[in-house]
Amino acid sequence: MANNTGTTILALLTGAAIGAGVGLLYAPDKGENTRKKLNKEAKKAKKRLDEQVKETSSNLSESAKSAKLNFESKLEETLSSASYKADDILSAMEEKLEALREKNAKFQKEVKKEEVKTNVKNATA
Repeated sequence: MANNTGTTILALLTGAAIGAGVGLLYAPDKGENTRKKLNKEAKKAKKRLDEQVKETSSNLSESAKSAKLNFESKLEETLSSASYKADDILSAMEEKLEALREKNAKFQKEVKKEEVKTNVKNATA
């Protein structure tokens, strides 16, 4: 939208400058006076164009700042959400690991019992 406004204003200023230049060239005045008028009008057009460039640049700068703040906010939300999910995953993994340790301990006890039974059977036989 700002680009269309800038293009429109630039077209209007260019048209005004060309129109003023053509008008001055056909005006019944001395060459020196005509050159002064052309110079004066060119300076006015340059000043208006510089002001428009500053305004457009300021608008773009504000838009960029707003977009940056919005991006940073969304990034922070995403990171926070990911952090909570990571904590949930770690908790679930720790619970599974503890369950596996308990099963392993039971299995080791059963293996020891079987070894003892086998040793006792072999010793008595």
